[in-house]
Amino acid sequence: MHNLQLILTLTAALTVALVLGFLALRLKLPPIVGYLLAGVMIGPHTPGFVADRELAEQLAEVGVILLMFGVGLHFHLKDLLAVRTIALTGALVQIASATALGALAARAVGWPWSAGTVFGIALSVASTVVLTRVLADNRDLQTQTGRIAIGWLVVEDIFTVFALVVLPAIVNTGGDASMGLPVAIGASTLKLLALAVLTLWPGAHIIPRVLAAAARTHSRELFTLTVLVIALGIAVASAELFGVSMALGAFLAGMVVGQSEFSYRAASEALPMRDAFAVLFFVSVGMLFDPQQLIAAPMLTALAMVIVLIAKPLVAFLITVVLGYGARAGLRVAVALAQIGEFSFILAVLGSQLGVLPGGATDSIVAVSIATITLNPLLYRAIPAIEKRLLRGPLTRALQPRIGRLEEGAESGKRATPGVIVVGYGPVGEGVCRLLIERGITPTVVELNIDTVRRLHSDGLAAVYGDAGQGGVLEEAGVRSATALIISAPGLPEFSEVIRTARALNPTIHILARSAFLSQTDVLRKAGAHEVFSGEAEVATAMIEAIVIRLGATPEQTAVERERARANLYMSSRRSKDA
Repeated sequence: MHNLQLILTLTAALTVALVLGFLALRLKLPPIVGYLLAGVMIGPHTPGFVADRELAEQLAEVGVILLMFGVGLHFHLKDLLAVRTIALTGALVQIASATALGALAARAVGWPWSAGTVFGIALSVASTVVLTRVLADNRDLQTQTGRIAIGWLVVEDIFTVFALVVLPAIVNTGGDASMGLPVAIGASTLKLLALAVLTLWPGAHIIPRVLAAAARTHSRELFTLTVLVIALGIAVASAELFGVSMALGAFLAGMVVGQSEFSYRAASEALPMRDAFAVLFFVSVGMLFDPQQLIAAPMLTALAMVIVLIAKPLVAFLITVVLGYGARAGLRVAVALAQIGEFSFILAVLGSQLGVLPGGATDSIVAVSIATITLNPLLYRAIPAIEKRLLRGPLTRALQPRIGRLEEGAESGKRATPGVIVVGYGPVGEGVCRLLIERGITPTVVELNIDTVRRLHSDGLAAVYGDAGQGGVLEEAGVRSATALIISAPGLPEFSEVIRTARALNPTIHILARSAFLSQTDVLRKAGAHEVFSGEAEVATAMIEAIVIRLGATPEQTAVERERARANLYMSSRRSKDA
């Protein structure tokens, strides 16, 4: 019966989310809005089918772990250290501001200061899932803005871990935290330091070796399983052994894998299911929503909305500008943080269990979360229009960045360099690369053999380890600015998807593809390849050319016969396929 309930919950959640996600897109709204409404529809507070909320939340937790692991893959330690000043300063000041305003709002409706403080802390913490999803959807995750926002979020998560440990110590001592509080803070600090040291230092030596062993098996299933075991294993160990959030442990695991040469394959192959689990997170949030609470506590909900949507972003904007990163970065960071999510629920539930928060506090936080999660992608999408109105004239000059240039500009300049991507480095790929290099063109190779990638790196050539059929791998290779894509490996059915993905990312790219058989040439052309070369046809052409030469043909006659043979072979293939 339990298994049936699990299947019903999973099926209902994904089906309704799919339908409403499509509907949201048709209405030019983010799919997240549809996912939240799906949760409301299958939740306990609306008529009709009621899914198992506990099961949905457990599945959503897996999505949060995989999402944070994926973020860690692309967030190197040097990136975190590069934004440590603004992340630490900004997060702490924003948390203090939101906590103070939340406490004042709670006092305005008659709550005690203790309840108001916990309520304010819950309003100060942004959602990991929402922030990373919004940044990724707008291609800002790997920009300076994205690194500042993620670094900011990491500090918020660490603070939340402290709050979760310290809050029971304060309550258990009856408010006299002179003994319990210092011990709790000291224990939390030691646990976090131990987790970071044990994950980042030994992990940097052990995990890449484990992944290398999995890669050498040439089994996609084993490689995928290895990555999942690393992500989930470190996340669970973080919670069980160190008492920190599983999301934080998964983030650190991702950082370790991201330092290795396996990062792009891990992101593209092993984590495609993270999006489905992330959808379940939004559905589980929607299931918590009780419309009656908006009527029961309108004043508190309205004040909390003002804090999250206006006060928090304003503080983030001012801090970013004051620290010299400019108004454009400040605006993006401010909007990205203008929402609350999973950690807010955890704090609210703990506060209710400890008797600190009144009964309606959790429902008010859920209502604010749903509203801000719905509005956040829309607000972020509207940033260019806001910039046109806000950043004009003297204000623009006054708010210019003082700490270098934004990496968005630097990265776009770097990507503007035309290039050629070669998929596969067998005999054909090696010959193509040699020709390009002789002509002054440095290619980027995409290859699934890790030993070949390492050899290319040692020879000073650019190479990306991963499956070219995954958009993330092609993007890392520079497909958006490349002038040509050459598929030198023998044509396989999945290469049609490689061509479609490349065309979607760069409609102007010129694609040359190789097929093993003549019957595959039309498939690759229909997928978007401009030129397709069949091994079967080229062997036949070479044999015909050798025979013609043997019969005494002149070079001109040989060239004519060669081209006629090639044309006939490809035409014959098309006729036989049509027949």
